[in-house]
Amino acid sequence: MKLEIPMRPQPLPRFTAFLHSGTTHITRAIEYQILAESKVPGDKFIALPLINLKMGQPMNHQYLPFRRLMCSSRIRMIAAMAISITGSSTAFAQSSYAEETESKWLLGIGVAVVDKPYRKADREVYPLPIVSYENEWISASIPTFDIKLFSTDSLSFRLRARWTGEGYKAKDSPYLNGMDERKASIWTGGAVMWETEFANVTGEFLADATGNSKGTRARVQIDRRFTAGKFGFTPRIAAEWVDDKYVGYYYGVKTPEVQTNRIFYEGKATTNMLIGFRVDYIPASHHTVFLDVGATRFGNAVKDSPLVDKPNQSTFALGYVYRF
Repeated sequence: MKLEIPMRPQPLPRFTAFLHSGTTHITRAIEYQILAESKVPGDKFIALPLINLKMGQPMNHQYLPFRRLMCSSRIRMIAAMAISITGSSTAFAQSSYAEETESKWLLGIGVAVVDKPYRKADREVYPLPIVSYENEWISASIPTFDIKLFSTDSLSFRLRARWTGEGYKAKDSPYLNGMDERKASIWTGGAVMWETEFANVTGEFLADATGNSKGTRARVQIDRRFTAGKFGFTPRIAAEWVDDKYVGYYYGVKTPEVQTNRIFYEGKATTNMLIGFRVDYIPASHHTVFLDVGATRFGNAVKDSPLVDKPNQSTFALGYVYRF
């Protein structure tokens, strides 16, 4: 499920992101994604990571942004989002992609609260460091990297690579004791962003390039932003399909992992539904404050997993962004 954050009004191209967000989106409690949008045509979107910090645990080096990003189970992403904003929802510029040549930087900070889907897993708080860069040819943020193949005023095709924080270690929940580690993956594929008169339509199709899950996933999102003075209101709805290999890896139970209270489970392909609503406020040029809430309704194959004890997942985020 993806969170979205507005930027200062300037006719700039949007950053793209999937997370997730997706993820993302978010489609998983350990994945989160934030998007940023300006108040006027040409707004920019970004995706960023969520640094996983369990409530009540002291801060130490393993929680600092960008450290041990690929190996620490304490660091999770959304893009996602995600999201959602998934993963992973995206948007694209109303101004021409082909004409955009100026490089842009965006920085910010925020916090998110996420309910993880796994049994006996704690609700977690994620600091949100926001760093993003875009020029005529690339869109780079944490955790998404896009190469722009072809862009017009309303359509953009891109190659995409995205790292997700999906996965877990046995110590993440008492119920996961005896489970093998499920590792985060780098997903690669294509993305398309289409702006219509009535809404923004975005989509992506990605495959697990690291081979951890050997799975594939696809996502489609529709969103639209309404304005009232310095405020913006953006509802969104998205659907993310994941194949049986993805479900089996992240929500399945292998034969050696079976216990008295944990049955064998392979999983099947399924579709998760995501909805969200973002409110943004632009107090002055360059500055934006945002609030985003979202929910994911898991597909039957995820809900039926013995590792999952809830059909829905909710997210809440609050943050600030400065655009140079």
